[in-house]
Amino acid sequence: MLPGEHPPTAERTLLLEVVVRILFPTVLVFSLYLLIVGHYGPGGGFSGGLVAGLAFVLRYIAGGGTDLGARVGSRIRLRPPMLVGVGLSIAVLTALAPTAFGAPVLASAKLSVAVPVVGDVDLVTSLFLDVGVYLLIIGVVLDLLRSLGSGIERDAQGAGERS
Repeated sequence: MLPGEHPPTAERTLLLEVVVRILFPTVLVFSLYLLIVGHYGPGGGFSGGLVAGLAFVLRYIAGGGTDLGARVGSRIRLRPPMLVGVGLSIAVLTALAPTAFGAPVLASAKLSVAVPVVGDVDLVTSLFLDVGVYLLIIGVVLDLLRSLGSGIERDAQGAGERS
């Protein structure tokens, strides 16, 4: 399929595409909310990453692998293995960084920053660990969609050619 071409819409519904186009950014914003407030209440990197992964699953269901590839691959230039690697690196470095200062592994520190419009914002080191887990989970979900979804699309194309 050439760049800019869209897959045949015979199996895709317009209603699902429109709903997913509305829900996709909304679900991603909600996943970021879960990520940020996770160390004060329910949420965190894992649940935020799963919600973001589900947004990409919705996008895949509505548009297929070509739409997901265009959304993730050509516009943002991120690959799932890169997300997994960056997320794992951030999580491990955040976990091991306190040992450089003589503290135990996963020791938490708090930094208070004065933001002009918002006021005082507390940055906790556990937020960086959550960001690493968030990226790791999104990368794993996208990698699963890429590997398992390509087999499903191949089987669907083979069934369409036989009939």
